[in-house]
Amino acid sequence: MTSDGFTTCLWFDGQAEEAAAFYTSTFKNSRLGRVGRYTEAGPGPAGSVMTVEFEANGQKFVALNGGPEFRFNEAISFQLFCADQQELDHYWARLTEGGAEVACGWLRDKFGVSWQVVPAGLVERLSDPDPEKAQRVTAAMLSMVKFDFDALEKAYRGE
Repeated sequence: MTSDGFTTCLWFDGQAEEAAAFYTSTFKNSRLGRVGRYTEAGPGPAGSVMTVEFEANGQKFVALNGGPEFRFNEAISFQLFCADQQELDHYWARLTEGGAEVACGWLRDKFGVSWQVVPAGLVERLSDPDPEKAQRVTAAMLSMVKFDFDALEKAYRGE
């Protein structure tokens, strides 16, 4: 491989620049990169944006204006683990602007990209060796749309 790691390519229908700007303004450690444009060879109009390279939260992406053929769905999602309720609330509010809340920490942003906005430590609590703790946390989680750190912690402790 010629570079470290992977670059995720996100397919948009004319929204590549808007999406890259949105994601880089939402996450720390983000920046916009090169913009590639269609030439006379097409398939898009000459001079229009074909790709936008960007980093969001240190992860590499390319936003591609590929056309209307493909849409995002929940088969692929980004998991965003948050240190506290304030961080979770920030990302939840920002990513649901123009998007939709789904269930169990899942949401779709205004571009149709699916996200799981999750408290750090939730996966460990869901798989706790004490089956009663794991069951209580699972039941609490399944009742939520946006996660509530305190309610999940109380369920874990049996309160």
